[in-house]
Amino acid sequence: MAKKKKSNIRLFIQIFFFVLVALIAVNHSLEEAGRALPLLSSASLHALCPFGGVVSIYQQVTTGTFVKKIHESAFILMYLAFLLAIFFGPVFCGWVCPLGAIQEWFSKLGKRIFKKRFNHFIPYRFDKYLRFLRYIVLARVLYLTAVTGILIFIKMDPYYALFNFWTGEVAVSALIILILVLVASLFVERPFCKYICPYGAVLGIFNLFRIFKIKRNAATCTDCKLCDRSCPMNIQVSTSRAILNHQCISCLECTSDYACPVADTVELTTGKLVSTAGEEE
Repeated sequence: MAKKKKSNIRLFIQIFFFVLVALIAVNHSLEEAGRALPLLSSASLHALCPFGGVVSIYQQVTTGTFVKKIHESAFILMYLAFLLAIFFGPVFCGWVCPLGAIQEWFSKLGKRIFKKRFNHFIPYRFDKYLRFLRYIVLARVLYLTAVTGILIFIKMDPYYALFNFWTGEVAVSALIILILVLVASLFVERPFCKYICPYGAVLGIFNLFRIFKIKRNAATCTDCKLCDRSCPMNIQVSTSRAILNHQCISCLECTSDYACPVADTVELTTGKLVSTAGEEE
């Protein structure tokens, strides 16, 4: 069987959004200095982050206002991300989020250094519980934001630190967490996404009832486990009929368009997969 050429569509989309957010962040700083670039948005990162809408829900419902620094655009982006998640799961995490992308890029170096050991340093018996830490972070952030009315998470947000480290507005704690996340990415793929990210925790819930699901056709599966090895979130795709795992980021790396060598075996679909024998799976 000829080796299949991997699609780079997701990489191009990740690069596009990373560069776009970086340019907007720089332009925001330039605007404050009176030198903004024309034809480019100068919005703050708070206006571009859909998680800002999530942490503002309580205040919006109870008082009709937003948490300080949060703009209405954060709510619009939140609704858009939720709509996409209802249909396709956390595509924001797997295709758009710049912090997720830079973790993946650092991980490429880690893969070269540690080979097969990469992304397997934490034993499964511990890892399966650590995955739920991000829900504790989410609950804590939502509670403290609702009580104080300020952006509590900004003090530990590596995303904000990544695109504002030169401004002097970033908390030292956020910078330290950013550095730790990037270093950890040399050992574990997407460590922040797996264990800490509160927005990933929110979007991960949509995997339980999303319309388009990633499904595996057991009849045509060769048990090569390439889908397992390709998954950045360490999900055991090869043992599942449908991926309902809250950690799935809808990157599609496990599918027949990317990793699986057998056509129509691991697919994003609303219906049942049909085997070569004509039987539904």
